[in-house]
Amino acid sequence: MTLPDTYSPEEKKELDRQFNELLKCWKSRKDEQDVAQVTEAYLLAANAHKDARRRSGEPYMYHPLAVAMIIAGEMGMGRTSIIGALLHDVVEDTEYSVEDIRALFGYKVCEIVYGVMTLTNDDVNGDGVRSLQAETFRKVIMSMSNEMRVVLVKLADRLHNMRTLDSMPHHKQLKIASETTQIYAPLAYRLGLYKIKVELDDLCLKYIRPQVFETVRRQLEGLRETKVKELEEFIAPVKKELHEMGIKVRTMTIERNISAVWERMNKFGMSIDEVYDVYVSRIIIDCPKNEEKVRCWETYAVLTDFYYPDSKKLRDWVSFPKTNGYSSIHGVFMGKRGNWIETQIRTERMDDIAENGFSAYWRYRDKNTTEESGLDLWMGVVKDLVKESDKNNLNALEFIDNFQLDLFSDEIFVFTPKGDKVTLPKGATVLDFAYGIHSELGNHCIGANVNKKLARLDTELKMGDQVEIITSQHQEPQEKWFVFLSTSIAKSKLKSSIKDYRRTFKEEGKEKLHQMFNKLGIEFSKQNRSALTEKLNMMSRNDLYYYVAIGKVGLQVVENAFKKNDSNWSDNIVKYLTLGIVRPASNKSSGERAAYTIATCCKPIPGDDVVAIELPGEPVQIHHPDCQKAMKLMSRFGQNIVKAKWQFGNEFSFLATVKVFGINKMGLGAALFDVLTNKEHLDVHSLEMKSEGGMVIATISVYVDNLKRLESLIEQLKKIEYVRKVERIGNA
Repeated sequence: MTLPDTYSPEEKKELDRQFNELLKCWKSRKDEQDVAQVTEAYLLAANAHKDARRRSGEPYMYHPLAVAMIIAGEMGMGRTSIIGALLHDVVEDTEYSVEDIRALFGYKVCEIVYGVMTLTNDDVNGDGVRSLQAETFRKVIMSMSNEMRVVLVKLADRLHNMRTLDSMPHHKQLKIASETTQIYAPLAYRLGLYKIKVELDDLCLKYIRPQVFETVRRQLEGLRETKVKELEEFIAPVKKELHEMGIKVRTMTIERNISAVWERMNKFGMSIDEVYDVYVSRIIIDCPKNEEKVRCWETYAVLTDFYYPDSKKLRDWVSFPKTNGYSSIHGVFMGKRGNWIETQIRTERMDDIAENGFSAYWRYRDKNTTEESGLDLWMGVVKDLVKESDKNNLNALEFIDNFQLDLFSDEIFVFTPKGDKVTLPKGATVLDFAYGIHSELGNHCIGANVNKKLARLDTELKMGDQVEIITSQHQEPQEKWFVFLSTSIAKSKLKSSIKDYRRTFKEEGKEKLHQMFNKLGIEFSKQNRSALTEKLNMMSRNDLYYYVAIGKVGLQVVENAFKKNDSNWSDNIVKYLTLGIVRPASNKSSGERAAYTIATCCKPIPGDDVVAIELPGEPVQIHHPDCQKAMKLMSRFGQNIVKAKWQFGNEFSFLATVKVFGINKMGLGAALFDVLTNKEHLDVHSLEMKSEGGMVIATISVYVDNLKRLESLIEQLKKIEYVRKVERIGNA
């Protein structure tokens, strides 16, 4: 088979060049037969996609080749995964069938191709609300519990799509970027694919907040030369001492990626100059695996001979590797120029796993050990979540909430009374721990001894805590406990336990409800009981019987529920305004006026960049594009993103809040009021001033017509003599 003539001579030349690049970057084991099979897959895909073009006008075949290069070069995977990447769109987009792929390349390749194909199929969740992204995510996780290579090809596919997102319309860019930041970037991190994770993060920021991306990029360029020189000076004497001790090392200066720098600036309200770990010094040791821990701590000791450490920022991921296999010692030291410098200490093996993740983990895995690694345990949790999802009939949106809750959070390690290590998501509580050990332990938990001190059920656990659960046979699982839990596994176990417990009240509650219906002259039909369950916002009739049995639902409640005028049951009051919405061309009209509501989570005002999200039966929601809630919605309902722009005018004023940091000097308050009332003529909603040492923090809320008025206020406040910093709250 050869390349078809539908490609121009230049395109054929470029395709062959890219394929040769693929063979060069393929570093895992390969022989002549492996290369022959990959070549066959390349030619088949090139012929199958011969008439297809990307939005940019390039041959579609450039995409499968790029995905295969990511799989081979950036993930370090082998023949089966590479062939799967080359063929991942063939069955979906061409005349080839799954059976054809199985006959030509075997079951494993077929499984990958079919798995990737099914991830893009449309679906509808149980509520009838379309959420293709949530359903896709569910399928990704289901695939991961069976064949990891399906997920790796999907990640590579997403990475290349993000790299070529420029050719897409803006609302599609927002949809894809939001989905990526909510699902695929955290998934890459969990699989240890750090380089891919940070590139996805940067690309997401580029399309969600392009101005922020460009500003931070330019600031990094301005810092680079000075910072690299400072870190080279910092590490030089340490490197020399290590060589004299016979420890073989190489050193690197690492620049944080743009999105990570912005996250620190945004979270702590800092300028880039105030973020100490924008640049990181990394020491990589060449030593046998059995010497790794000793050599890493020897290196840390040498660093303390030259520089003062900040012991509060020491992180030991060598003794306690993360579940994705990451190992390293992180220390922070005071350099000679008076700046704190983060230093990472790791071995060559640790560095390979940290940079290349899943594939490197399998290369270094001890084939003779029966001990489960962190990644094995994590995959076990994935499979447990899938089973719990099936057991509880969760729809796609519930599933994604549970999975993100447990598996995309940072992790902590705590210990049992016998000293066994237990891994939990950050934010887990005493009750999470109890249910994590066993359902019965959770059901009867009344508290715990945490580090020998009595603690409540909702006590949040910290890294290194030792936890002893206290139980009582008189304790029963309670609905209010859901607010004490952070892990979906614990919530699922609590839900099942409550169901079992309430089921014991079924007959008693049913009989009491029958008597109430008779008194009110209501037929005791299944339809009426279901209607009552729905009006009382209960999950099932068993819940209804339980609350009737214990006296929480009485005759008056039942009577009110069946009154003809049931407006009292609705407490969903939404205030509507009007916004100029520009509908996509596929809709019936443009410039249409639509009901909308301003999101209170990010509080956009006229002039801000905004995104409109339209959900069935609800007013259009207006958010900042980088609002966490907005990104969550866009990642799930990407097809509901609506183009929107502000229509400027003076019809409405919008509440905006700024925080002013200044020196505690007499006259500062008067100067603030002068700017607000005399210079800017603004209606002040509230002003709160707090003194902290020699500083004053003022939080000011004002009504403004648009972004220009707010920017003018901020500029005037910055001109006040004693003011040192002004920042807006609600939108970074």
